Amino acid sequence: MNGWVLRAIVLGALVVSLRAVLGFAMVYWPTQGSWMRPLCLVVLLLAVVFWGVLDGRKDREVHPDPEHGSDLTILWLKTAVAAGVGSGLVSWLLDWLPKFDLGDNGLLFELTAGASFIVLLVFIPGLIGVGIGRIIADRRLNKSVNPPAPQVPGSAANPV
Repeated sequence: MNGWVLRAIVLGALVVSLRAVLGFAMVYWPTQGSWMRPLCLVVLLLAVVFWGVLDGRKDREVHPDPEHGSDLTILWLKTAVAAGVGSGLVSWLLDWLPKFDLGDNGLLFELTAGASFIVLLVFIPGLIGVGIGRIIADRRLNKSVNPPAPQVPGSAANPV
């Protein structure tokens, strides 16, 4: 299975499950929506950024030269589009079932505006996570390659 397919399935399922939990919670506790919506958004963003950090670190460890790394932009773009469209379609289908309140949006909305929102929520934080992961891996590689030189007490670099 391609890496982007696994990411799209997991993140799309996370989006659908968060929407279902939020819909259930809004039916039974409608006055608590002011903190439940941002909480679901933060959970999704943290999952995406964490996975991006893992990708960035792994890529930098495999390709220490920044000019010859993998193209993770296209991987995350394919992931985001598949997760957005897939979660929109599944959410639309689940909305037809009783006891699932996912907003009563139409199919056109779910596959266009809803999907584009999810695409942005996956793509941009994913690339931010990749950048953070590469920075973390670069720092580790620089520490192992260039150990700090011992400093003599009283020298110009280390005044007493």
